[in-house]
Amino acid sequence: MTLRVLITNDDGIAAPGLRWLARTAAARGLEVVVAAPSEEASGASAAMSAVERDGRVVVEEHSIEELPGVPAYGVAGSPGLITLIALHGAFGPAPAVVLSGVNRGANAGRAVLHSGTVGAAFTAAANGCHGMAVSLDVLSAGEASAGSGGAAIAVPRRDRDERRHWATAARVALDLLPRLTAGPKESVLNVNAPDLPYERLRGVRRGSLAGFGQVQMTVAEAGKGFVRTALEESGERVVPGTDVAWLAEGYASVTAIRAITEASDVDLSDLDDPRGG
Repeated sequence: MTLRVLITNDDGIAAPGLRWLARTAAARGLEVVVAAPSEEASGASAAMSAVERDGRVVVEEHSIEELPGVPAYGVAGSPGLITLIALHGAFGPAPAVVLSGVNRGANAGRAVLHSGTVGAAFTAAANGCHGMAVSLDVLSAGEASAGSGGAAIAVPRRDRDERRHWATAARVALDLLPRLTAGPKESVLNVNAPDLPYERLRGVRRGSLAGFGQVQMTVAEAGKGFVRTALEESGERVVPGTDVAWLAEGYASVTAIRAITEASDVDLSDLDDPRGG
């Protein structure tokens, strides 16, 4: 049976990374449906937000020129919400896999908490579906905005975007698909690729989460009735073996992560139910 895959993102239905990921998945023989925010929703994490009209989430059909016959929808909602309603049959049969991306900008380190790209994959995993987040490392602090609270987001640069190496990230992601589907559904694969032609990619490495993102948010100015934020390059030392370090060395990085797990190293034993023994 052909694997059914939802392609979503947080950069919006018109983003080139979304098209490349959908094209690559379709070329691998997968059954593809595309549903993504009507407008950019970067920094949304796993939020369940939407624009409703008469109590209904607004959905518009789209066509992707390179993918005739592939259903595509622009949804006035966050990536997490889109993923959830897709799993409940909003766009046809529920997908077996959610591929989120290719994001404009790496989602690396613990800043993945804020990413709408990763949030969609987390939502899939939390609802019993395999999820992967895919990102391309294209940003510097000067090209980013603070909408995510510190995660890397791009201000759109349409004249540059079409020349990015989206195909590299999409190819790495689809090559990793068998590892995703063979693993537990509770885990998400977070994939980051450098903005390089595939032939120049040095390889794919398992990377641990860095303790920081590539850029971080700071408060540039606070006054009466306002706060102005800014993003700056992280001054933290890059630790070898982390996702950030592998990207800097020209490798794609993949990290297996889980969104919600219980902590076993906090002593709450005195709060156990006394009826338990």
